[in-house]
Amino acid sequence: MAMGKLPRLYGDLAGWFHLLTAPEDYAEEAEFYRRLMVDEAEGPVREVLELGSGGGNNASHLKAHFAMTLTDLSEEMLAISRELNPECEHLVGDMRDLRLGREFDAVFVHDAVSYLTTADDLGRAIETARVHCRKGGVALFCPDYVKENFKATTSDGGHDGGGRALRYLEWDFDPDPEDTTYLSDFAMMLRDEDGSVRVEHDRHEIGLFSTEAWLGLMADAGFEAQAVPFEHSAEEPGGLVFVGVRP
Repeated sequence: MAMGKLPRLYGDLAGWFHLLTAPEDYAEEAEFYRRLMVDEAEGPVREVLELGSGGGNNASHLKAHFAMTLTDLSEEMLAISRELNPECEHLVGDMRDLRLGREFDAVFVHDAVSYLTTADDLGRAIETARVHCRKGGVALFCPDYVKENFKATTSDGGHDGGGRALRYLEWDFDPDPEDTTYLSDFAMMLRDEDGSVRVEHDRHEIGLFSTEAWLGLMADAGFEAQAVPFEHSAEEPGGLVFVGVRP
């Protein structure tokens, strides 16, 4: 995505993030990712780099199994992740050009990869993963959608905590099926400690690429790549994640 301005959820509204999506809700999902990284890597997985770690929800579960290094473009998101995951290393960085000069057993990229809206930017992020992945190591990419499974949807939810509460409506739609993006609009009702409520809107432009494009870019970067069905008890079948092993 264009990095001039991040969505508000990762800036001035970041302090509400864990009331929109709570860390405890990620236990099953994180376990799926853990098993996949361990099963696909050649050799043990001990050190994991997460690109676009956001508020640290997945890391709050994965840190029990791996030494996690968490990177994100948003200082505000890293701040709330540090509160949740104080034992993890946190670094500010853009997944398209981050270079730490270190290799890891696995590189994990959750849905933050969905904010890359051009093939060039996506290829750069995949290259970043390869550069930081040891030989025999694994890279895991988890976009929200691929072209083949996208459908316009609405969803809602939210949580209470610390005397505050949030409820949201999310609306995903694709105004131009010929390009590589769709739009996700959030309407959020935020209730403060004093009981006052305000409504905020936040628009997210999200990347949308075909399975073929994903596998091609990963192969170009030097990964042995495959698409793997995403498994979760609360999700309909059809989701995909992408696994690459560095030969």
